[in-house]
Amino acid sequence: MCRPARRLTRDRKRGTRDSRAQFHRGRGLPKRRRTFNVSPSSVTDPIAHGLPHREPFLFVDRVRHHIPGSEAVGEKTFARETPMFAGHFPGNPIVPGVILAEALAQVAGIAGSSEKGFLLSAIRAMKFPSPAKPGETITLRATKTGSLGGLFQFSVSADVDGRIVAEGKIVLNEL
Repeated sequence: MCRPARRLTRDRKRGTRDSRAQFHRGRGLPKRRRTFNVSPSSVTDPIAHGLPHREPFLFVDRVRHHIPGSEAVGEKTFARETPMFAGHFPGNPIVPGVILAEALAQVAGIAGSSEKGFLLSAIRAMKFPSPAKPGETITLRATKTGSLGGLFQFSVSADVDGRIVAEGKIVLNEL
């Protein structure tokens, strides 16, 4: 009979993981995380982290943090000369919400780290409480919250210096 998986716990005073967290499902086997061959010089390159997008549809400039299969943090700065700002909106340019949602989906794809790749399946409860302007550095965050079959749900948010510009849920379908 197989024992149930143990939850990860933290010693609140020291911030260290309980020794039980080093074992997977009670079998005494250490947990393994899938890693990608990413050289230190290209660790911030989203393409090196498995993102299949290319310019002009690449909306992640740098990857700041990545735990394969779990979470990722990226950054994007839109240049003032980007053609979409000529019409959105003249005299008061802001980053379109649909572009922010796509940027968050791309960071979620990096967080998911599938060698097969993902397709965007759903955008749920996406909100845009504050506008993002060209020239501002947007921090993009994605954390995996669940999966079912080949569907993966991520909680996502985008902020500019702590000011939330987008937040919601993204569902990706593994190819």
